Amino acid sequence: MDLFEYQAKELFAEYGVPVPRGHLARTPAEAGAIAAGFAAEGVPRVVVKAQVKTGGRGKAGGVKVAEGPAEAEARASGILGMDIKGHTVHAVLVEEASDIAQEFYLSFLLDRAARTFVSICSVQGGMEIEEVAHSSPEAVALAERLWAVFTDEDATLVEVNPLILTTGGRVIALDGKVTLDDNAAYRQDHARFADPGETDPLEARARAKHLNYVKLDGQVGIIGNGAGLVMSTLDVVAQAGEAFGGIRPANFLDIGGGASAEVMANGLEIVLSDSSVRSVLVNVFGGITSCDEVANGIMSALAMLAARGEQVGHPIVVRLDGNNAAEGRRILADAGLAVVEQVETMDDAARRAAELAAAGRQPAPTGA
Repeated sequence: MDLFEYQAKELFAEYGVPVPRGHLARTPAEAGAIAAGFAAEGVPRVVVKAQVKTGGRGKAGGVKVAEGPAEAEARASGILGMDIKGHTVHAVLVEEASDIAQEFYLSFLLDRAARTFVSICSVQGGMEIEEVAHSSPEAVALAERLWAVFTDEDATLVEVNPLILTTGGRVIALDGKVTLDDNAAYRQDHARFADPGETDPLEARARAKHLNYVKLDGQVGIIGNGAGLVMSTLDVVAQAGEAFGGIRPANFLDIGGGASAEVMANGLEIVLSDSSVRSVLVNVFGGITSCDEVANGIMSALAMLAARGEQVGHPIVVRLDGNNAAEGRRILADAGLAVVEQVETMDDAARRAAELAAAGRQPAPTGA
């Protein structure tokens, strides 16, 4: 989970890391009111900063200095709604401006390749780290506090760029970037940093059903068991889709190694809820997952949707192999579901799913 700058600074403050005073604004009027509050305290100069989870805000015009409330409101008006590298600005951080004497860089991160932690420090402006330790010992204490943030919060990245020394001799984290490890969510209170507005509605629904789902920008819904198989399926569908006008996968959905009929039904329901999906490919290699359970799951999902008055018109291409594959194929064949078509190999199934998505039609009835 990546944090917004304002969230990273809230976390820093909890650990005693000095940060500029600031408040979040979602409208130009709120930005002006925050600036007015600072001006009343004798701090007329503020910085208005776009809150998006990407870099390059300054170059994109998302960080502006303002002199007084009226200018702060105008700056916010120009920044809110901006598109910065595909991220729409919905809020700005309005904080007191800082007088910068020196700028530094400091980060702690997880190096997955080396399987260890790494600290990166950069001292600019001619000041050596020994001088920093001598003239500004609080900078060393700040590094220890950032390390505490990194370790205590199960982060994979804590970055301050820039870390500044003000003309008044204060050391401040002028910016902040934090990435938290979702795998540690069970022992952390990271839900407070969640931003529902940044989550795709389908991904949020899938998460509520405990499904490993990621929305993509294609037309073929993908359901498989095991991350490796699903990733391979995405590649094969993308390759096959080139022959049909650039048809691509619409999602990543791994139903896991021991998926029940209920899990399969939930997965199919989520995939079919995507308005961009024109066909679905269910690619399962039975190991822990039994193919007859997958087949029953497909039937359960279709029955559930039909009971709600949501008739499925999307073609569903199914490839079953491995544990109880013959029984799974028999269950689907005997059901005679008009929207379901079985294909023996992964390559042929991917090609058929791409073909059906391109045509935008259902497969021919297989029985009833």
